[in-house]
Amino acid sequence: MALKNYDARRDQLVMETKTFWSEDIAKELSEEDKALIATAIHRSPELAEQVEYERTHTGFTRIITVTVNDLERLYEQRV
Repeated sequence: MALKNYDARRDQLVMETKTFWSEDIAKELSEEDKALIATAIHRSPELAEQVEYERTHTGFTRIITVTVNDLERLYEQRV
């Protein structure tokens, strides 16, 4: 079972990360921008709207689907 929001306890057991992009921004960003944003959002997963955790043998995989709102929160945090 995957959780749909940030969970601090499970997040401490994350061994792997994956990033997906909402349809409204996927085509608007370059691969370089996506790499930078993915790094930033996984550093602060509590800012993401759509966070899932999948159980693995050694812990959890954190899966974030980045949305426009996530980009706005990242920007506000950096300013």
